[in-house]
Amino acid sequence: MSFPSSGLVSSSRDDTVTRHDAPPKQPPPGVVLDKDGKPCRTCTSSAAWMAMMKSSTGKTTKPVVPITTPASDCPPDVEELGRSTWTLLHSIAATYPENAPPETQSITKQFISTFSKLYPCWVCADDFRAWMAKPGNEPKVKGQEELGQWMCQAHNVVNVKLGKPEFNCNLWKQRWKDGWDDGRCD
Repeated sequence: MSFPSSGLVSSSRDDTVTRHDAPPKQPPPGVVLDKDGKPCRTCTSSAAWMAMMKSSTGKTTKPVVPITTPASDCPPDVEELGRSTWTLLHSIAATYPENAPPETQSITKQFISTFSKLYPCWVCADDFRAWMAKPGNEPKVKGQEELGQWMCQAHNVVNVKLGKPEFNCNLWKQRWKDGWDDGRCD
């Protein structure tokens, strides 16, 4: 759910990280390499992917679809995947019980843990797991307000890493549950 600092580190789904002795081939700007050293489509923006494909074919013609708007039937890029994921996660928080019973709390923690291991962008998944492993960042699941605040804080950590503005977490219920006070969602 965030971009890596470099494509020089490869990782596997079992949380092991390997640094190669020989310097790896540098990917084009904005392209993230998967654990096998090949470009990771899910971890790369559509614009960077299309630029890489254009440069690899040597074609200088303009793409039929602008690079900022991939066709809706194409695999999601890292930006679309991130937006969709945050929408799902915030929506789960917005519909979470006010006071979750112990079983729901356990299931939610298990879901977040599993999610962080299966997320399609491996770099984002590794980053999210590392953030959650720090003291104080474990999922807060006792009730809707606690989970909503935790989710907003997790999202803001990613926003900061991506150079985006932080969201005011005092407004999370307006944004994800009730709608804005000005009535625009009514």
